[in-house]
Amino acid sequence: MLEDMLASSRPCRCSAALVAACALTVALPASAAETPGPSNAAPAPGTSASAPTTAGSAPTDRSTEPTVALQLAFVRWVADFRAGAKAAGITEATLAAAFDGAQYLPRVVELDRAQPEFTRTVWDYLDSAVSPTRVARGQDMLQQMRAPADAAAARYGVPPGVLVAIWGIESNFGDHTGNLPTIDALATLGFDGRRESWARGQLLAALKILQSGDITRAGMLGSWAGAMGQTQLLPSNFLAYAVDADGDGRRNIWSSVADAMASTANFLARAGWRAGEAWGVEVRVPPGFDVSRADPQVRQASASWAADGVKTVDGSVLPDFAESTIVLPAGARGPAFLAGPNFRAILRYNNAVSYALAVGLLAQRITGGPGVLAAWPRDLQALSRSQLLALQSALAARGFDNGTPDGVMGPATRDALRRYQRSVGLPADGFPTAELLQRLQQP
Repeated sequence: MLEDMLASSRPCRCSAALVAACALTVALPASAAETPGPSNAAPAPGTSASAPTTAGSAPTDRSTEPTVALQLAFVRWVADFRAGAKAAGITEATLAAAFDGAQYLPRVVELDRAQPEFTRTVWDYLDSAVSPTRVARGQDMLQQMRAPADAAAARYGVPPGVLVAIWGIESNFGDHTGNLPTIDALATLGFDGRRESWARGQLLAALKILQSGDITRAGMLGSWAGAMGQTQLLPSNFLAYAVDADGDGRRNIWSSVADAMASTANFLARAGWRAGEAWGVEVRVPPGFDVSRADPQVRQASASWAADGVKTVDGSVLPDFAESTIVLPAGARGPAFLAGPNFRAILRYNNAVSYALAVGLLAQRITGGPGVLAAWPRDLQALSRSQLLALQSALAARGFDNGTPDGVMGPATRDALRRYQRSVGLPADGFPTAELLQRLQQP
């Protein structure tokens, strides 16, 4: 019964006998709240759509604590944080608005700790992110929001199609912006402790947003990880990049499409977006191309790639990039792309190649361009988390160090897999497959 209560997605609330005590702890007056607490880290730089994993002190296992004890520990943490926030310049009025009645959200902890067993292939993701329905709606929304999109493009150099694509992928054009109170979600993450330093920084940033008057506490809603508004900015990124584009005196990324688009364009511009350049283009690599060169660290001018035999799929001239990389999102058997600096700017928004491809391709389709022309290797299946753990362990057993096995296909694992592929005469694309796992596990 206790486990069921703690696993509930409903916020923990104080029992009737402890309501007064909880209220006193959460809504402490300034004089009583000023007790020493852990120092608050500055807001961590991060991507917009998803919060980075920031290691802090080891999280306390709270799963066996009674609901009342959990709530009391949470309100003590809030009071402690509140004292530090006041020392950092947050007014008592803002603190009262933010923390009087603050709630611990068990569902946030559940989602933060979730480690999905099964993943999606890049083509499955793109089938959804760049579906015909989304393309058609994106084209319609571009026409509806042409004025604010054009204004943001003129000011920051980011094309309207890219802004509408990000809007569509992040919130389905404003339909799904998140409905969790950002203050409660971030306080829950900070209290849970798995990444307390990061959550403290984002929570302080959220308080600064409240203090600025851009949004009320009730209106500050978002995802479980703290991403907010139509284009899902984290609080620290809101402070750095949010713009009042409609001139109403508030930076409102929740209900103002003009503000959301301008804020996103500002983010990308300051992340290195180059006006007038494409994000990338689909290409063909020549026979015998060393696929290990499809690596973010291998950058060269478009002219150099052309000299190496790389060509666009439609025969047009390669975009003029001073620095560009070859991207093989499905390994040697799948489509290839030449990605320029603007692709890297999108990665600053969300550091996933599949996401950056989705934004670029959706923008391309919305503005009348083609989709992916080469065939995806749809006969391949994405490896599960357990299979990736087995792959990492098998690589290590054969002497290809890839760090501590974690079931995540990161740069270290990809590099180790490439080294193994070279050692057995296979194309070193670093793309994990069931066939490679089986081969690694053979005696």
